[in-house]
Amino acid sequence: MKELVERLVVNRRLDNESLRALLTECTTDANVLQLLRDCAVRTAREQFGLGIYIRGLIEVSSYCRCDCLYCGLRRSNRSAERYRLTHDEIMACCREGYKLGFRTFVLQGGEDGTHTDRWLEELVRDIRQSYPDVAITLSLGERSEESYRALYEAGANRYLLRHEAANADLYDALHPTAKGLKNRLECLEALKRIGYQVGMGMMIGVKGQTIDDIVEDLQLIGRMQPQMVGIGPFMPHSSTPLGGEPAGDLRLTLAAVAITRLMLPSALIPSTTALATLSPIGRLEGILSGANVVMPNLSPSDIRAKYAIYENKASWGKEAAEGLAALDEELKTIGYHIDYSRGDFNNK
Repeated sequence: MKELVERLVVNRRLDNESLRALLTECTTDANVLQLLRDCAVRTAREQFGLGIYIRGLIEVSSYCRCDCLYCGLRRSNRSAERYRLTHDEIMACCREGYKLGFRTFVLQGGEDGTHTDRWLEELVRDIRQSYPDVAITLSLGERSEESYRALYEAGANRYLLRHEAANADLYDALHPTAKGLKNRLECLEALKRIGYQVGMGMMIGVKGQTIDDIVEDLQLIGRMQPQMVGIGPFMPHSSTPLGGEPAGDLRLTLAAVAITRLMLPSALIPSTTALATLSPIGRLEGILSGANVVMPNLSPSDIRAKYAIYENKASWGKEAAEGLAALDEELKTIGYHIDYSRGDFNNK
């Protein structure tokens, strides 16, 4: 296993069989997992130092036209509390975030059909004009290439669109009303053509997923070379078809994060909210596996619980914008600190 890890560090890739063996061993041998994580941390520090970038997460809408089996926002969930933030409410979040020191805003939401191109363009343009030095990241699902281009021209810099599953059959099983994996990948290619910094990623441990599927995910990420990669454990929501399934495995998630760091040394990799929800020290564990981004919640406090993609989502305290001091103190316990800069892709 040490030889496999060393080969990954040097070559930034492994064949399928080697990746499968490494992931499998990490779930049973703590020493192998620690070796992998140590190499990932060393790589991340060489690229980014000891600063952890922060992004202000604004959850703009809990309405979604999709019916994904794992998501609490799925359109069939009649118990979900729905909301839409107005233009002015989103701008108020940005004002507060800017005062707190955020220089990246992430506008995330379900695929809400009322968010027309015109409405979103006006919003992005307003943010860009008000805060010319910030990065604007969008995470609003599948849209047309024309829509992506208009939003880019309005001032958006980055777009997060997790591919979710590189296995087409698994993708279809999890997304019964979606247009399929081919369309998702075409969206990602369109975003790259336009000039966005692009983010992709997947869950670890969702029902039906195998180690071979994760290998396929990692190889897809390696081929597409995104600037951002989000990997977190599957977290169940009781009002979904997968509500009775166990959460994803922490060890396997950390292994996937570490492998991604070694495959893409310059990528921006968040220690996800799902990790922080799965374990009280999940955020730190992610950073100690090569992650270099955290995304505190900037949404209005009265709506955070309504954006329930899974239950008991961490969105308070050190996971919230108002908890930056506590977050910084926590990071210091492992030798890191908040980096308040935009935190752009670092292709050294």
